[in-house]
Amino acid sequence: MTESLHSPLHAEHEKLGATFTAFGPWEMPLKYDNELDEHRAVRTAAGLFDLSHMGEIWVNGPDAAEFLSYCLISNLSSLKVGKAKYSMICAEDGGIMDDLISYRLEETKFLVVPNAGNADTVWEALNERAEGFDVDLKNESRDVAMIAVQGPKALEILVPLVEDTKQQAVMDLPYYAAMTGKVARKYAFICRTGYTGEDGFELIVYNSDAPELWEELLKAGEEYGIKPCGLAARDSLRLEAGMPLYGNELTRDITPVEAGMARAFAKKEQDFVGSDVLRQRAEEGPQAQITGLVSSQRRAARAGAEVFVGENKVGTVTSGQPSPTLGHPVALALIDTAAGLEAGDAVEIDIRGKRYPFEVSQLPFYKREK
Repeated sequence: MTESLHSPLHAEHEKLGATFTAFGPWEMPLKYDNELDEHRAVRTAAGLFDLSHMGEIWVNGPDAAEFLSYCLISNLSSLKVGKAKYSMICAEDGGIMDDLISYRLEETKFLVVPNAGNADTVWEALNERAEGFDVDLKNESRDVAMIAVQGPKALEILVPLVEDTKQQAVMDLPYYAAMTGKVARKYAFICRTGYTGEDGFELIVYNSDAPELWEELLKAGEEYGIKPCGLAARDSLRLEAGMPLYGNELTRDITPVEAGMARAFAKKEQDFVGSDVLRQRAEEGPQAQITGLVSSQRRAARAGAEVFVGENKVGTVTSGQPSPTLGHPVALALIDTAAGLEAGDAVEIDIRGKRYPFEVSQLPFYKREK
């Protein structure tokens, strides 16, 4: 058995008494104390996350934008410098290999951030697809750390740590935008992105700088009630925000059309890997789609539970748990479009051999006040 990979912040997590869990090849904090308290801290104040298991792949060169537009379902050529785009990389048959974020730092320089469990797969796919393009690929997934500060107080906590000349720019940074600057005297790539449904920032720094930055952020956030947060809170937060998780909602078995991402290539003229299949699928319409479900009773549905209308099975739950913010169970499920379900329609979910009432909900389940 191969040994688990450790984040450069592993010793910090041990000091804080973290409980660890395997995530892809990594061993990462599941929680520190109570995952519900961590979740609520992000909704009301701020949480600090170690995301060093995420991948970081640089794509440089004259053809960088055209190359990424060929590799991903979105058009990266139109992405403005300093902006980010959420997209997906697919196999030839249209199956989703990963969902990822790409940042354009310069005209010819992009940073691609794949999910932890898929970083190697994405790296291999980009290399295989690079033939004929004038690009240089560099994988820094093991060389850099990513730390996220998320929540309504994230900006107030971060800004005083930013170098004086860049503080206003960080305050003005729009959602899905990025810049470089020093944070706690450490050179950082500062991104206004997140996976919690709250305002926040993701900071990419060299491994050697990560422990000090982590400690400085915890110290700066102390007066605001910041809490270090593990993967359990990250999962419950993203579920409330209706955000898909690769391996649950997104897999090689479905395409971006089922995932509600057909708009990413609706106006795209350039061919890309999987484009023939995906354009045809988009024209035909999805056979199933990711759907939100809620219940007023207390039993939560978990991944794998079957969804019924009467005696007809219409889908399968992909993620589900009680919502700490809303106080009732929420779930995401892959539901057959043939069932014709709309928001408010009743369904039943089989939980350990017994049917429980749920109803179809609009997504996201939770939306922050602007």
